[in-house]
Amino acid sequence: MVRTSVPALFASWPDSPAPPGERFGLWAYFLLFVLVLLSSAGVPFIGTVSVGGAAVLAAHGHLDLIPVLVVSVLGSEAGGIVGYGIGARWGRRLLLRPGRGLEKRQKVLTEGERLYAKWGRLAVFVTTAMISGAAKMKFSQFVVWNLITSTAFVLAVGPASYGAGRIVKGDRDSTSIGLLVFGVAVAVVIVWYAVTRRRRRRAAPAPEPGS
Repeated sequence: MVRTSVPALFASWPDSPAPPGERFGLWAYFLLFVLVLLSSAGVPFIGTVSVGGAAVLAAHGHLDLIPVLVVSVLGSEAGGIVGYGIGARWGRRLLLRPGRGLEKRQKVLTEGERLYAKWGRLAVFVTTAMISGAAKMKFSQFVVWNLITSTAFVLAVGPASYGAGRIVKGDRDSTSIGLLVFGVAVAVVIVWYAVTRRRRRRAAPAPEPGS
């Protein structure tokens, strides 16, 4: 049986309907959106856990994978924009306010600015949205690169978690293995691209004085 919420393109994917009464409704996708949004806005750790957990629930038939991926990307993009806005308007004030942890917060800001100076727009992959705003990255550039980063992150975590969830459940078919490999491959490509770009930037000749 193929659930109607899965696009026809993916109709050949293995189906694993949950027992009656255990399919989660729209509230689950809304909760996923909120959690990923909060994570991208600056709340640590919950993004990866939320996307991975939702993909595992999809592997067990409680959710659908495609909506999980789409909602995760949208939540990550929205949260990134919120975090950027906070950083652009109040970031330095928040990070440099007197009090406990000031030295650590100063270090975070200094490191973020150093990464943007060395990596340029690629720093979006390894810094928070608030740091992007505080570092005065152009908003139009941030929106595009945050979307790229969000999509890459979701395509790495989601399919890998879905495939792993199905394999653990006992569905060791080619699609489950393929999705696991695909997610891992996306993560590897992200790391390779970031390292390659960083090496190229470091090897580039310094600009001539006055140019």
